[in-house]
Amino acid sequence: MAQEDRLALDAPAPPQGPARPGHRAVAASPWTLRLVAAGLVLAALNLRPAVSGLGPLLEEVRTALHMSGTVAGLLTSVPSLCFAVFGGLAPRLARRFGPAAVVLAGMAAVTAGLALRPLAGGTAVFLLTTALALGGIAVSNVLMPVIVKRWFPGRVGTMTGLYSMALSLGTAAAAALTVPALRALNGDWRTGLGLWAALAALAVVPWAAVLLRDRAGRHARPGGPAERAAARPGVPVRVTRSTTAWALGCFFGLQATAAYVILGWLPQIFRDAGLPASTAGVLLAVTMGLGVPLSFVLPRVAARLSHQGPLVVLLGLCGLGGYAGLWIAPAAGAWAWAVLLGVSNCAFPLVLTMIGMRSRTSTGVGQLSAFVQGTGYLISIPGPLLVGVLHERSDGWHAPLALMAALMAVQLGVGLLAGRNRYVEDDAGVGH
Repeated sequence: MAQEDRLALDAPAPPQGPARPGHRAVAASPWTLRLVAAGLVLAALNLRPAVSGLGPLLEEVRTALHMSGTVAGLLTSVPSLCFAVFGGLAPRLARRFGPAAVVLAGMAAVTAGLALRPLAGGTAVFLLTTALALGGIAVSNVLMPVIVKRWFPGRVGTMTGLYSMALSLGTAAAAALTVPALRALNGDWRTGLGLWAALAALAVVPWAAVLLRDRAGRHARPGGPAERAAARPGVPVRVTRSTTAWALGCFFGLQATAAYVILGWLPQIFRDAGLPASTAGVLLAVTMGLGVPLSFVLPRVAARLSHQGPLVVLLGLCGLGGYAGLWIAPAAGAWAWAVLLGVSNCAFPLVLTMIGMRSRTSTGVGQLSAFVQGTGYLISIPGPLLVGVLHERSDGWHAPLALMAALMAVQLGVGLLAGRNRYVEDDAGVGH
């Protein structure tokens, strides 16, 4: 691993706002920053198509691979499982190999998984290739806040908004374009799912360039006072002692549950209400597409608030309204429910912003990001599976929607706790 990577990952960096003594970042050339920004956007574009591109074609995949409703529910739970398992490895891998190398490997895994998945002839191979892609997504997910804190320490809100916007754009594009693209190519579900491997391959390029630039300077040593200050490692944090970290983990888990239920099942809810597959895909794209502008604006607003509780409440109420609408009139008010759920889904960029704001150093952010996402995704694993089981056994969507509304109410409570203006170092008793 390059010396710069080891130093940079542990270098203290300030929260949003002016730099403070002892909180400097390792200097990077303008070209490196441009490459990192490009890589951040391209990586974010690829963090959800593996999932959102599957939703509009889930019925065709189930038929072709002879999946039961329970197995399909398991399929929608696989992202959470992979993110929990592989995401926890990201900080350790980044310390050993450097964050650029880990994200590069993650994007290569996404490319391979998406290219191989359409070749699956059975459920087991389909799940394994999906897991390969999701493993690459998982490590990249965890390292996004670390990369922002490492390279853009004074612009946490802005850069988090940028990659959150790109993430939402990739999610929406896969949901909206998968079915039209396969039809334009006269293909089937395999063609539709395989197309997204090309986008993932593009994300490999800037991270390879960043890695090469870092390795080219592996013998460089910090010389000036600022560089020596930056090289001092941050104090490790026992995040498990922090109530803020646990609140963030629970908030992350509940919003992830809602997001993956929507990604996996919302098109099927609309199709069961009588809407065609193409319309269901467009509605999912509307839900995810709202995150494009909102994901850029919301982190910047959140970074300026001393308490993010009001945003938590606003997003939660939109989610409850969307579930109520799907219960009462799923087809008649489909566009309104898609919009409400799209606003509610912006809890994801909100929690990413809070992760960057709840620790003083990039070391702390890395530990907190891994803990919050690992814990959160473990919490979210049963949700999509339970929705599939409840739908199959009740032969309808009322029971699953009642479950999601109850979880949203809990999300509101833990989100208010996570939104307090505190650092995990304070909760964990780390002195500064």
